[in-house]
Amino acid sequence: MVDATLINEVREMYETGVVAEKPENAFKVFELIKQFIATNKESKEELEDMDLIIAQFDVVDEDFKYWLKLGEGIFDYGKGVVDEATFSMIANQETLGGLLSGEIDGTSAYMSGDLKIEGNLQDAIAYGEFLGMVMELFRKMVEE
Repeated sequence: MVDATLINEVREMYETGVVAEKPENAFKVFELIKQFIATNKESKEELEDMDLIIAQFDVVDEDFKYWLKLGEGIFDYGKGVVDEATFSMIANQETLGGLLSGEIDGTSAYMSGDLKIEGNLQDAIAYGEFLGMVMELFRKMVEE
């Protein structure tokens, strides 16, 4: 079951634009996604079918690092550095927060040099596509 308080908190973060302000806000979004995946058959099956992706995020202007693992039925996240990341995203908080809020397009940020990706670019694209799909399914569920 998805925690109703968390749903409302994340919804408010998106509506007010606060989601992009602090790197720690990604954890609330990730927790919401984790809970949603556990209750949504389509996203759970998609996650099980994916190869494991390990993403490292480096928020350079905040000296903050966090990671995300998704694929092979796993969706997990945490603060710090993870071993064996398949790709890393390196940017300032404005860019990474904008990606999380949906206000910034990942391809545009990468092409302009605002977002640096090291490692497997295909995994970075798959990460973005999966999160986009889950957020769209979640939005539909919330609107119903």
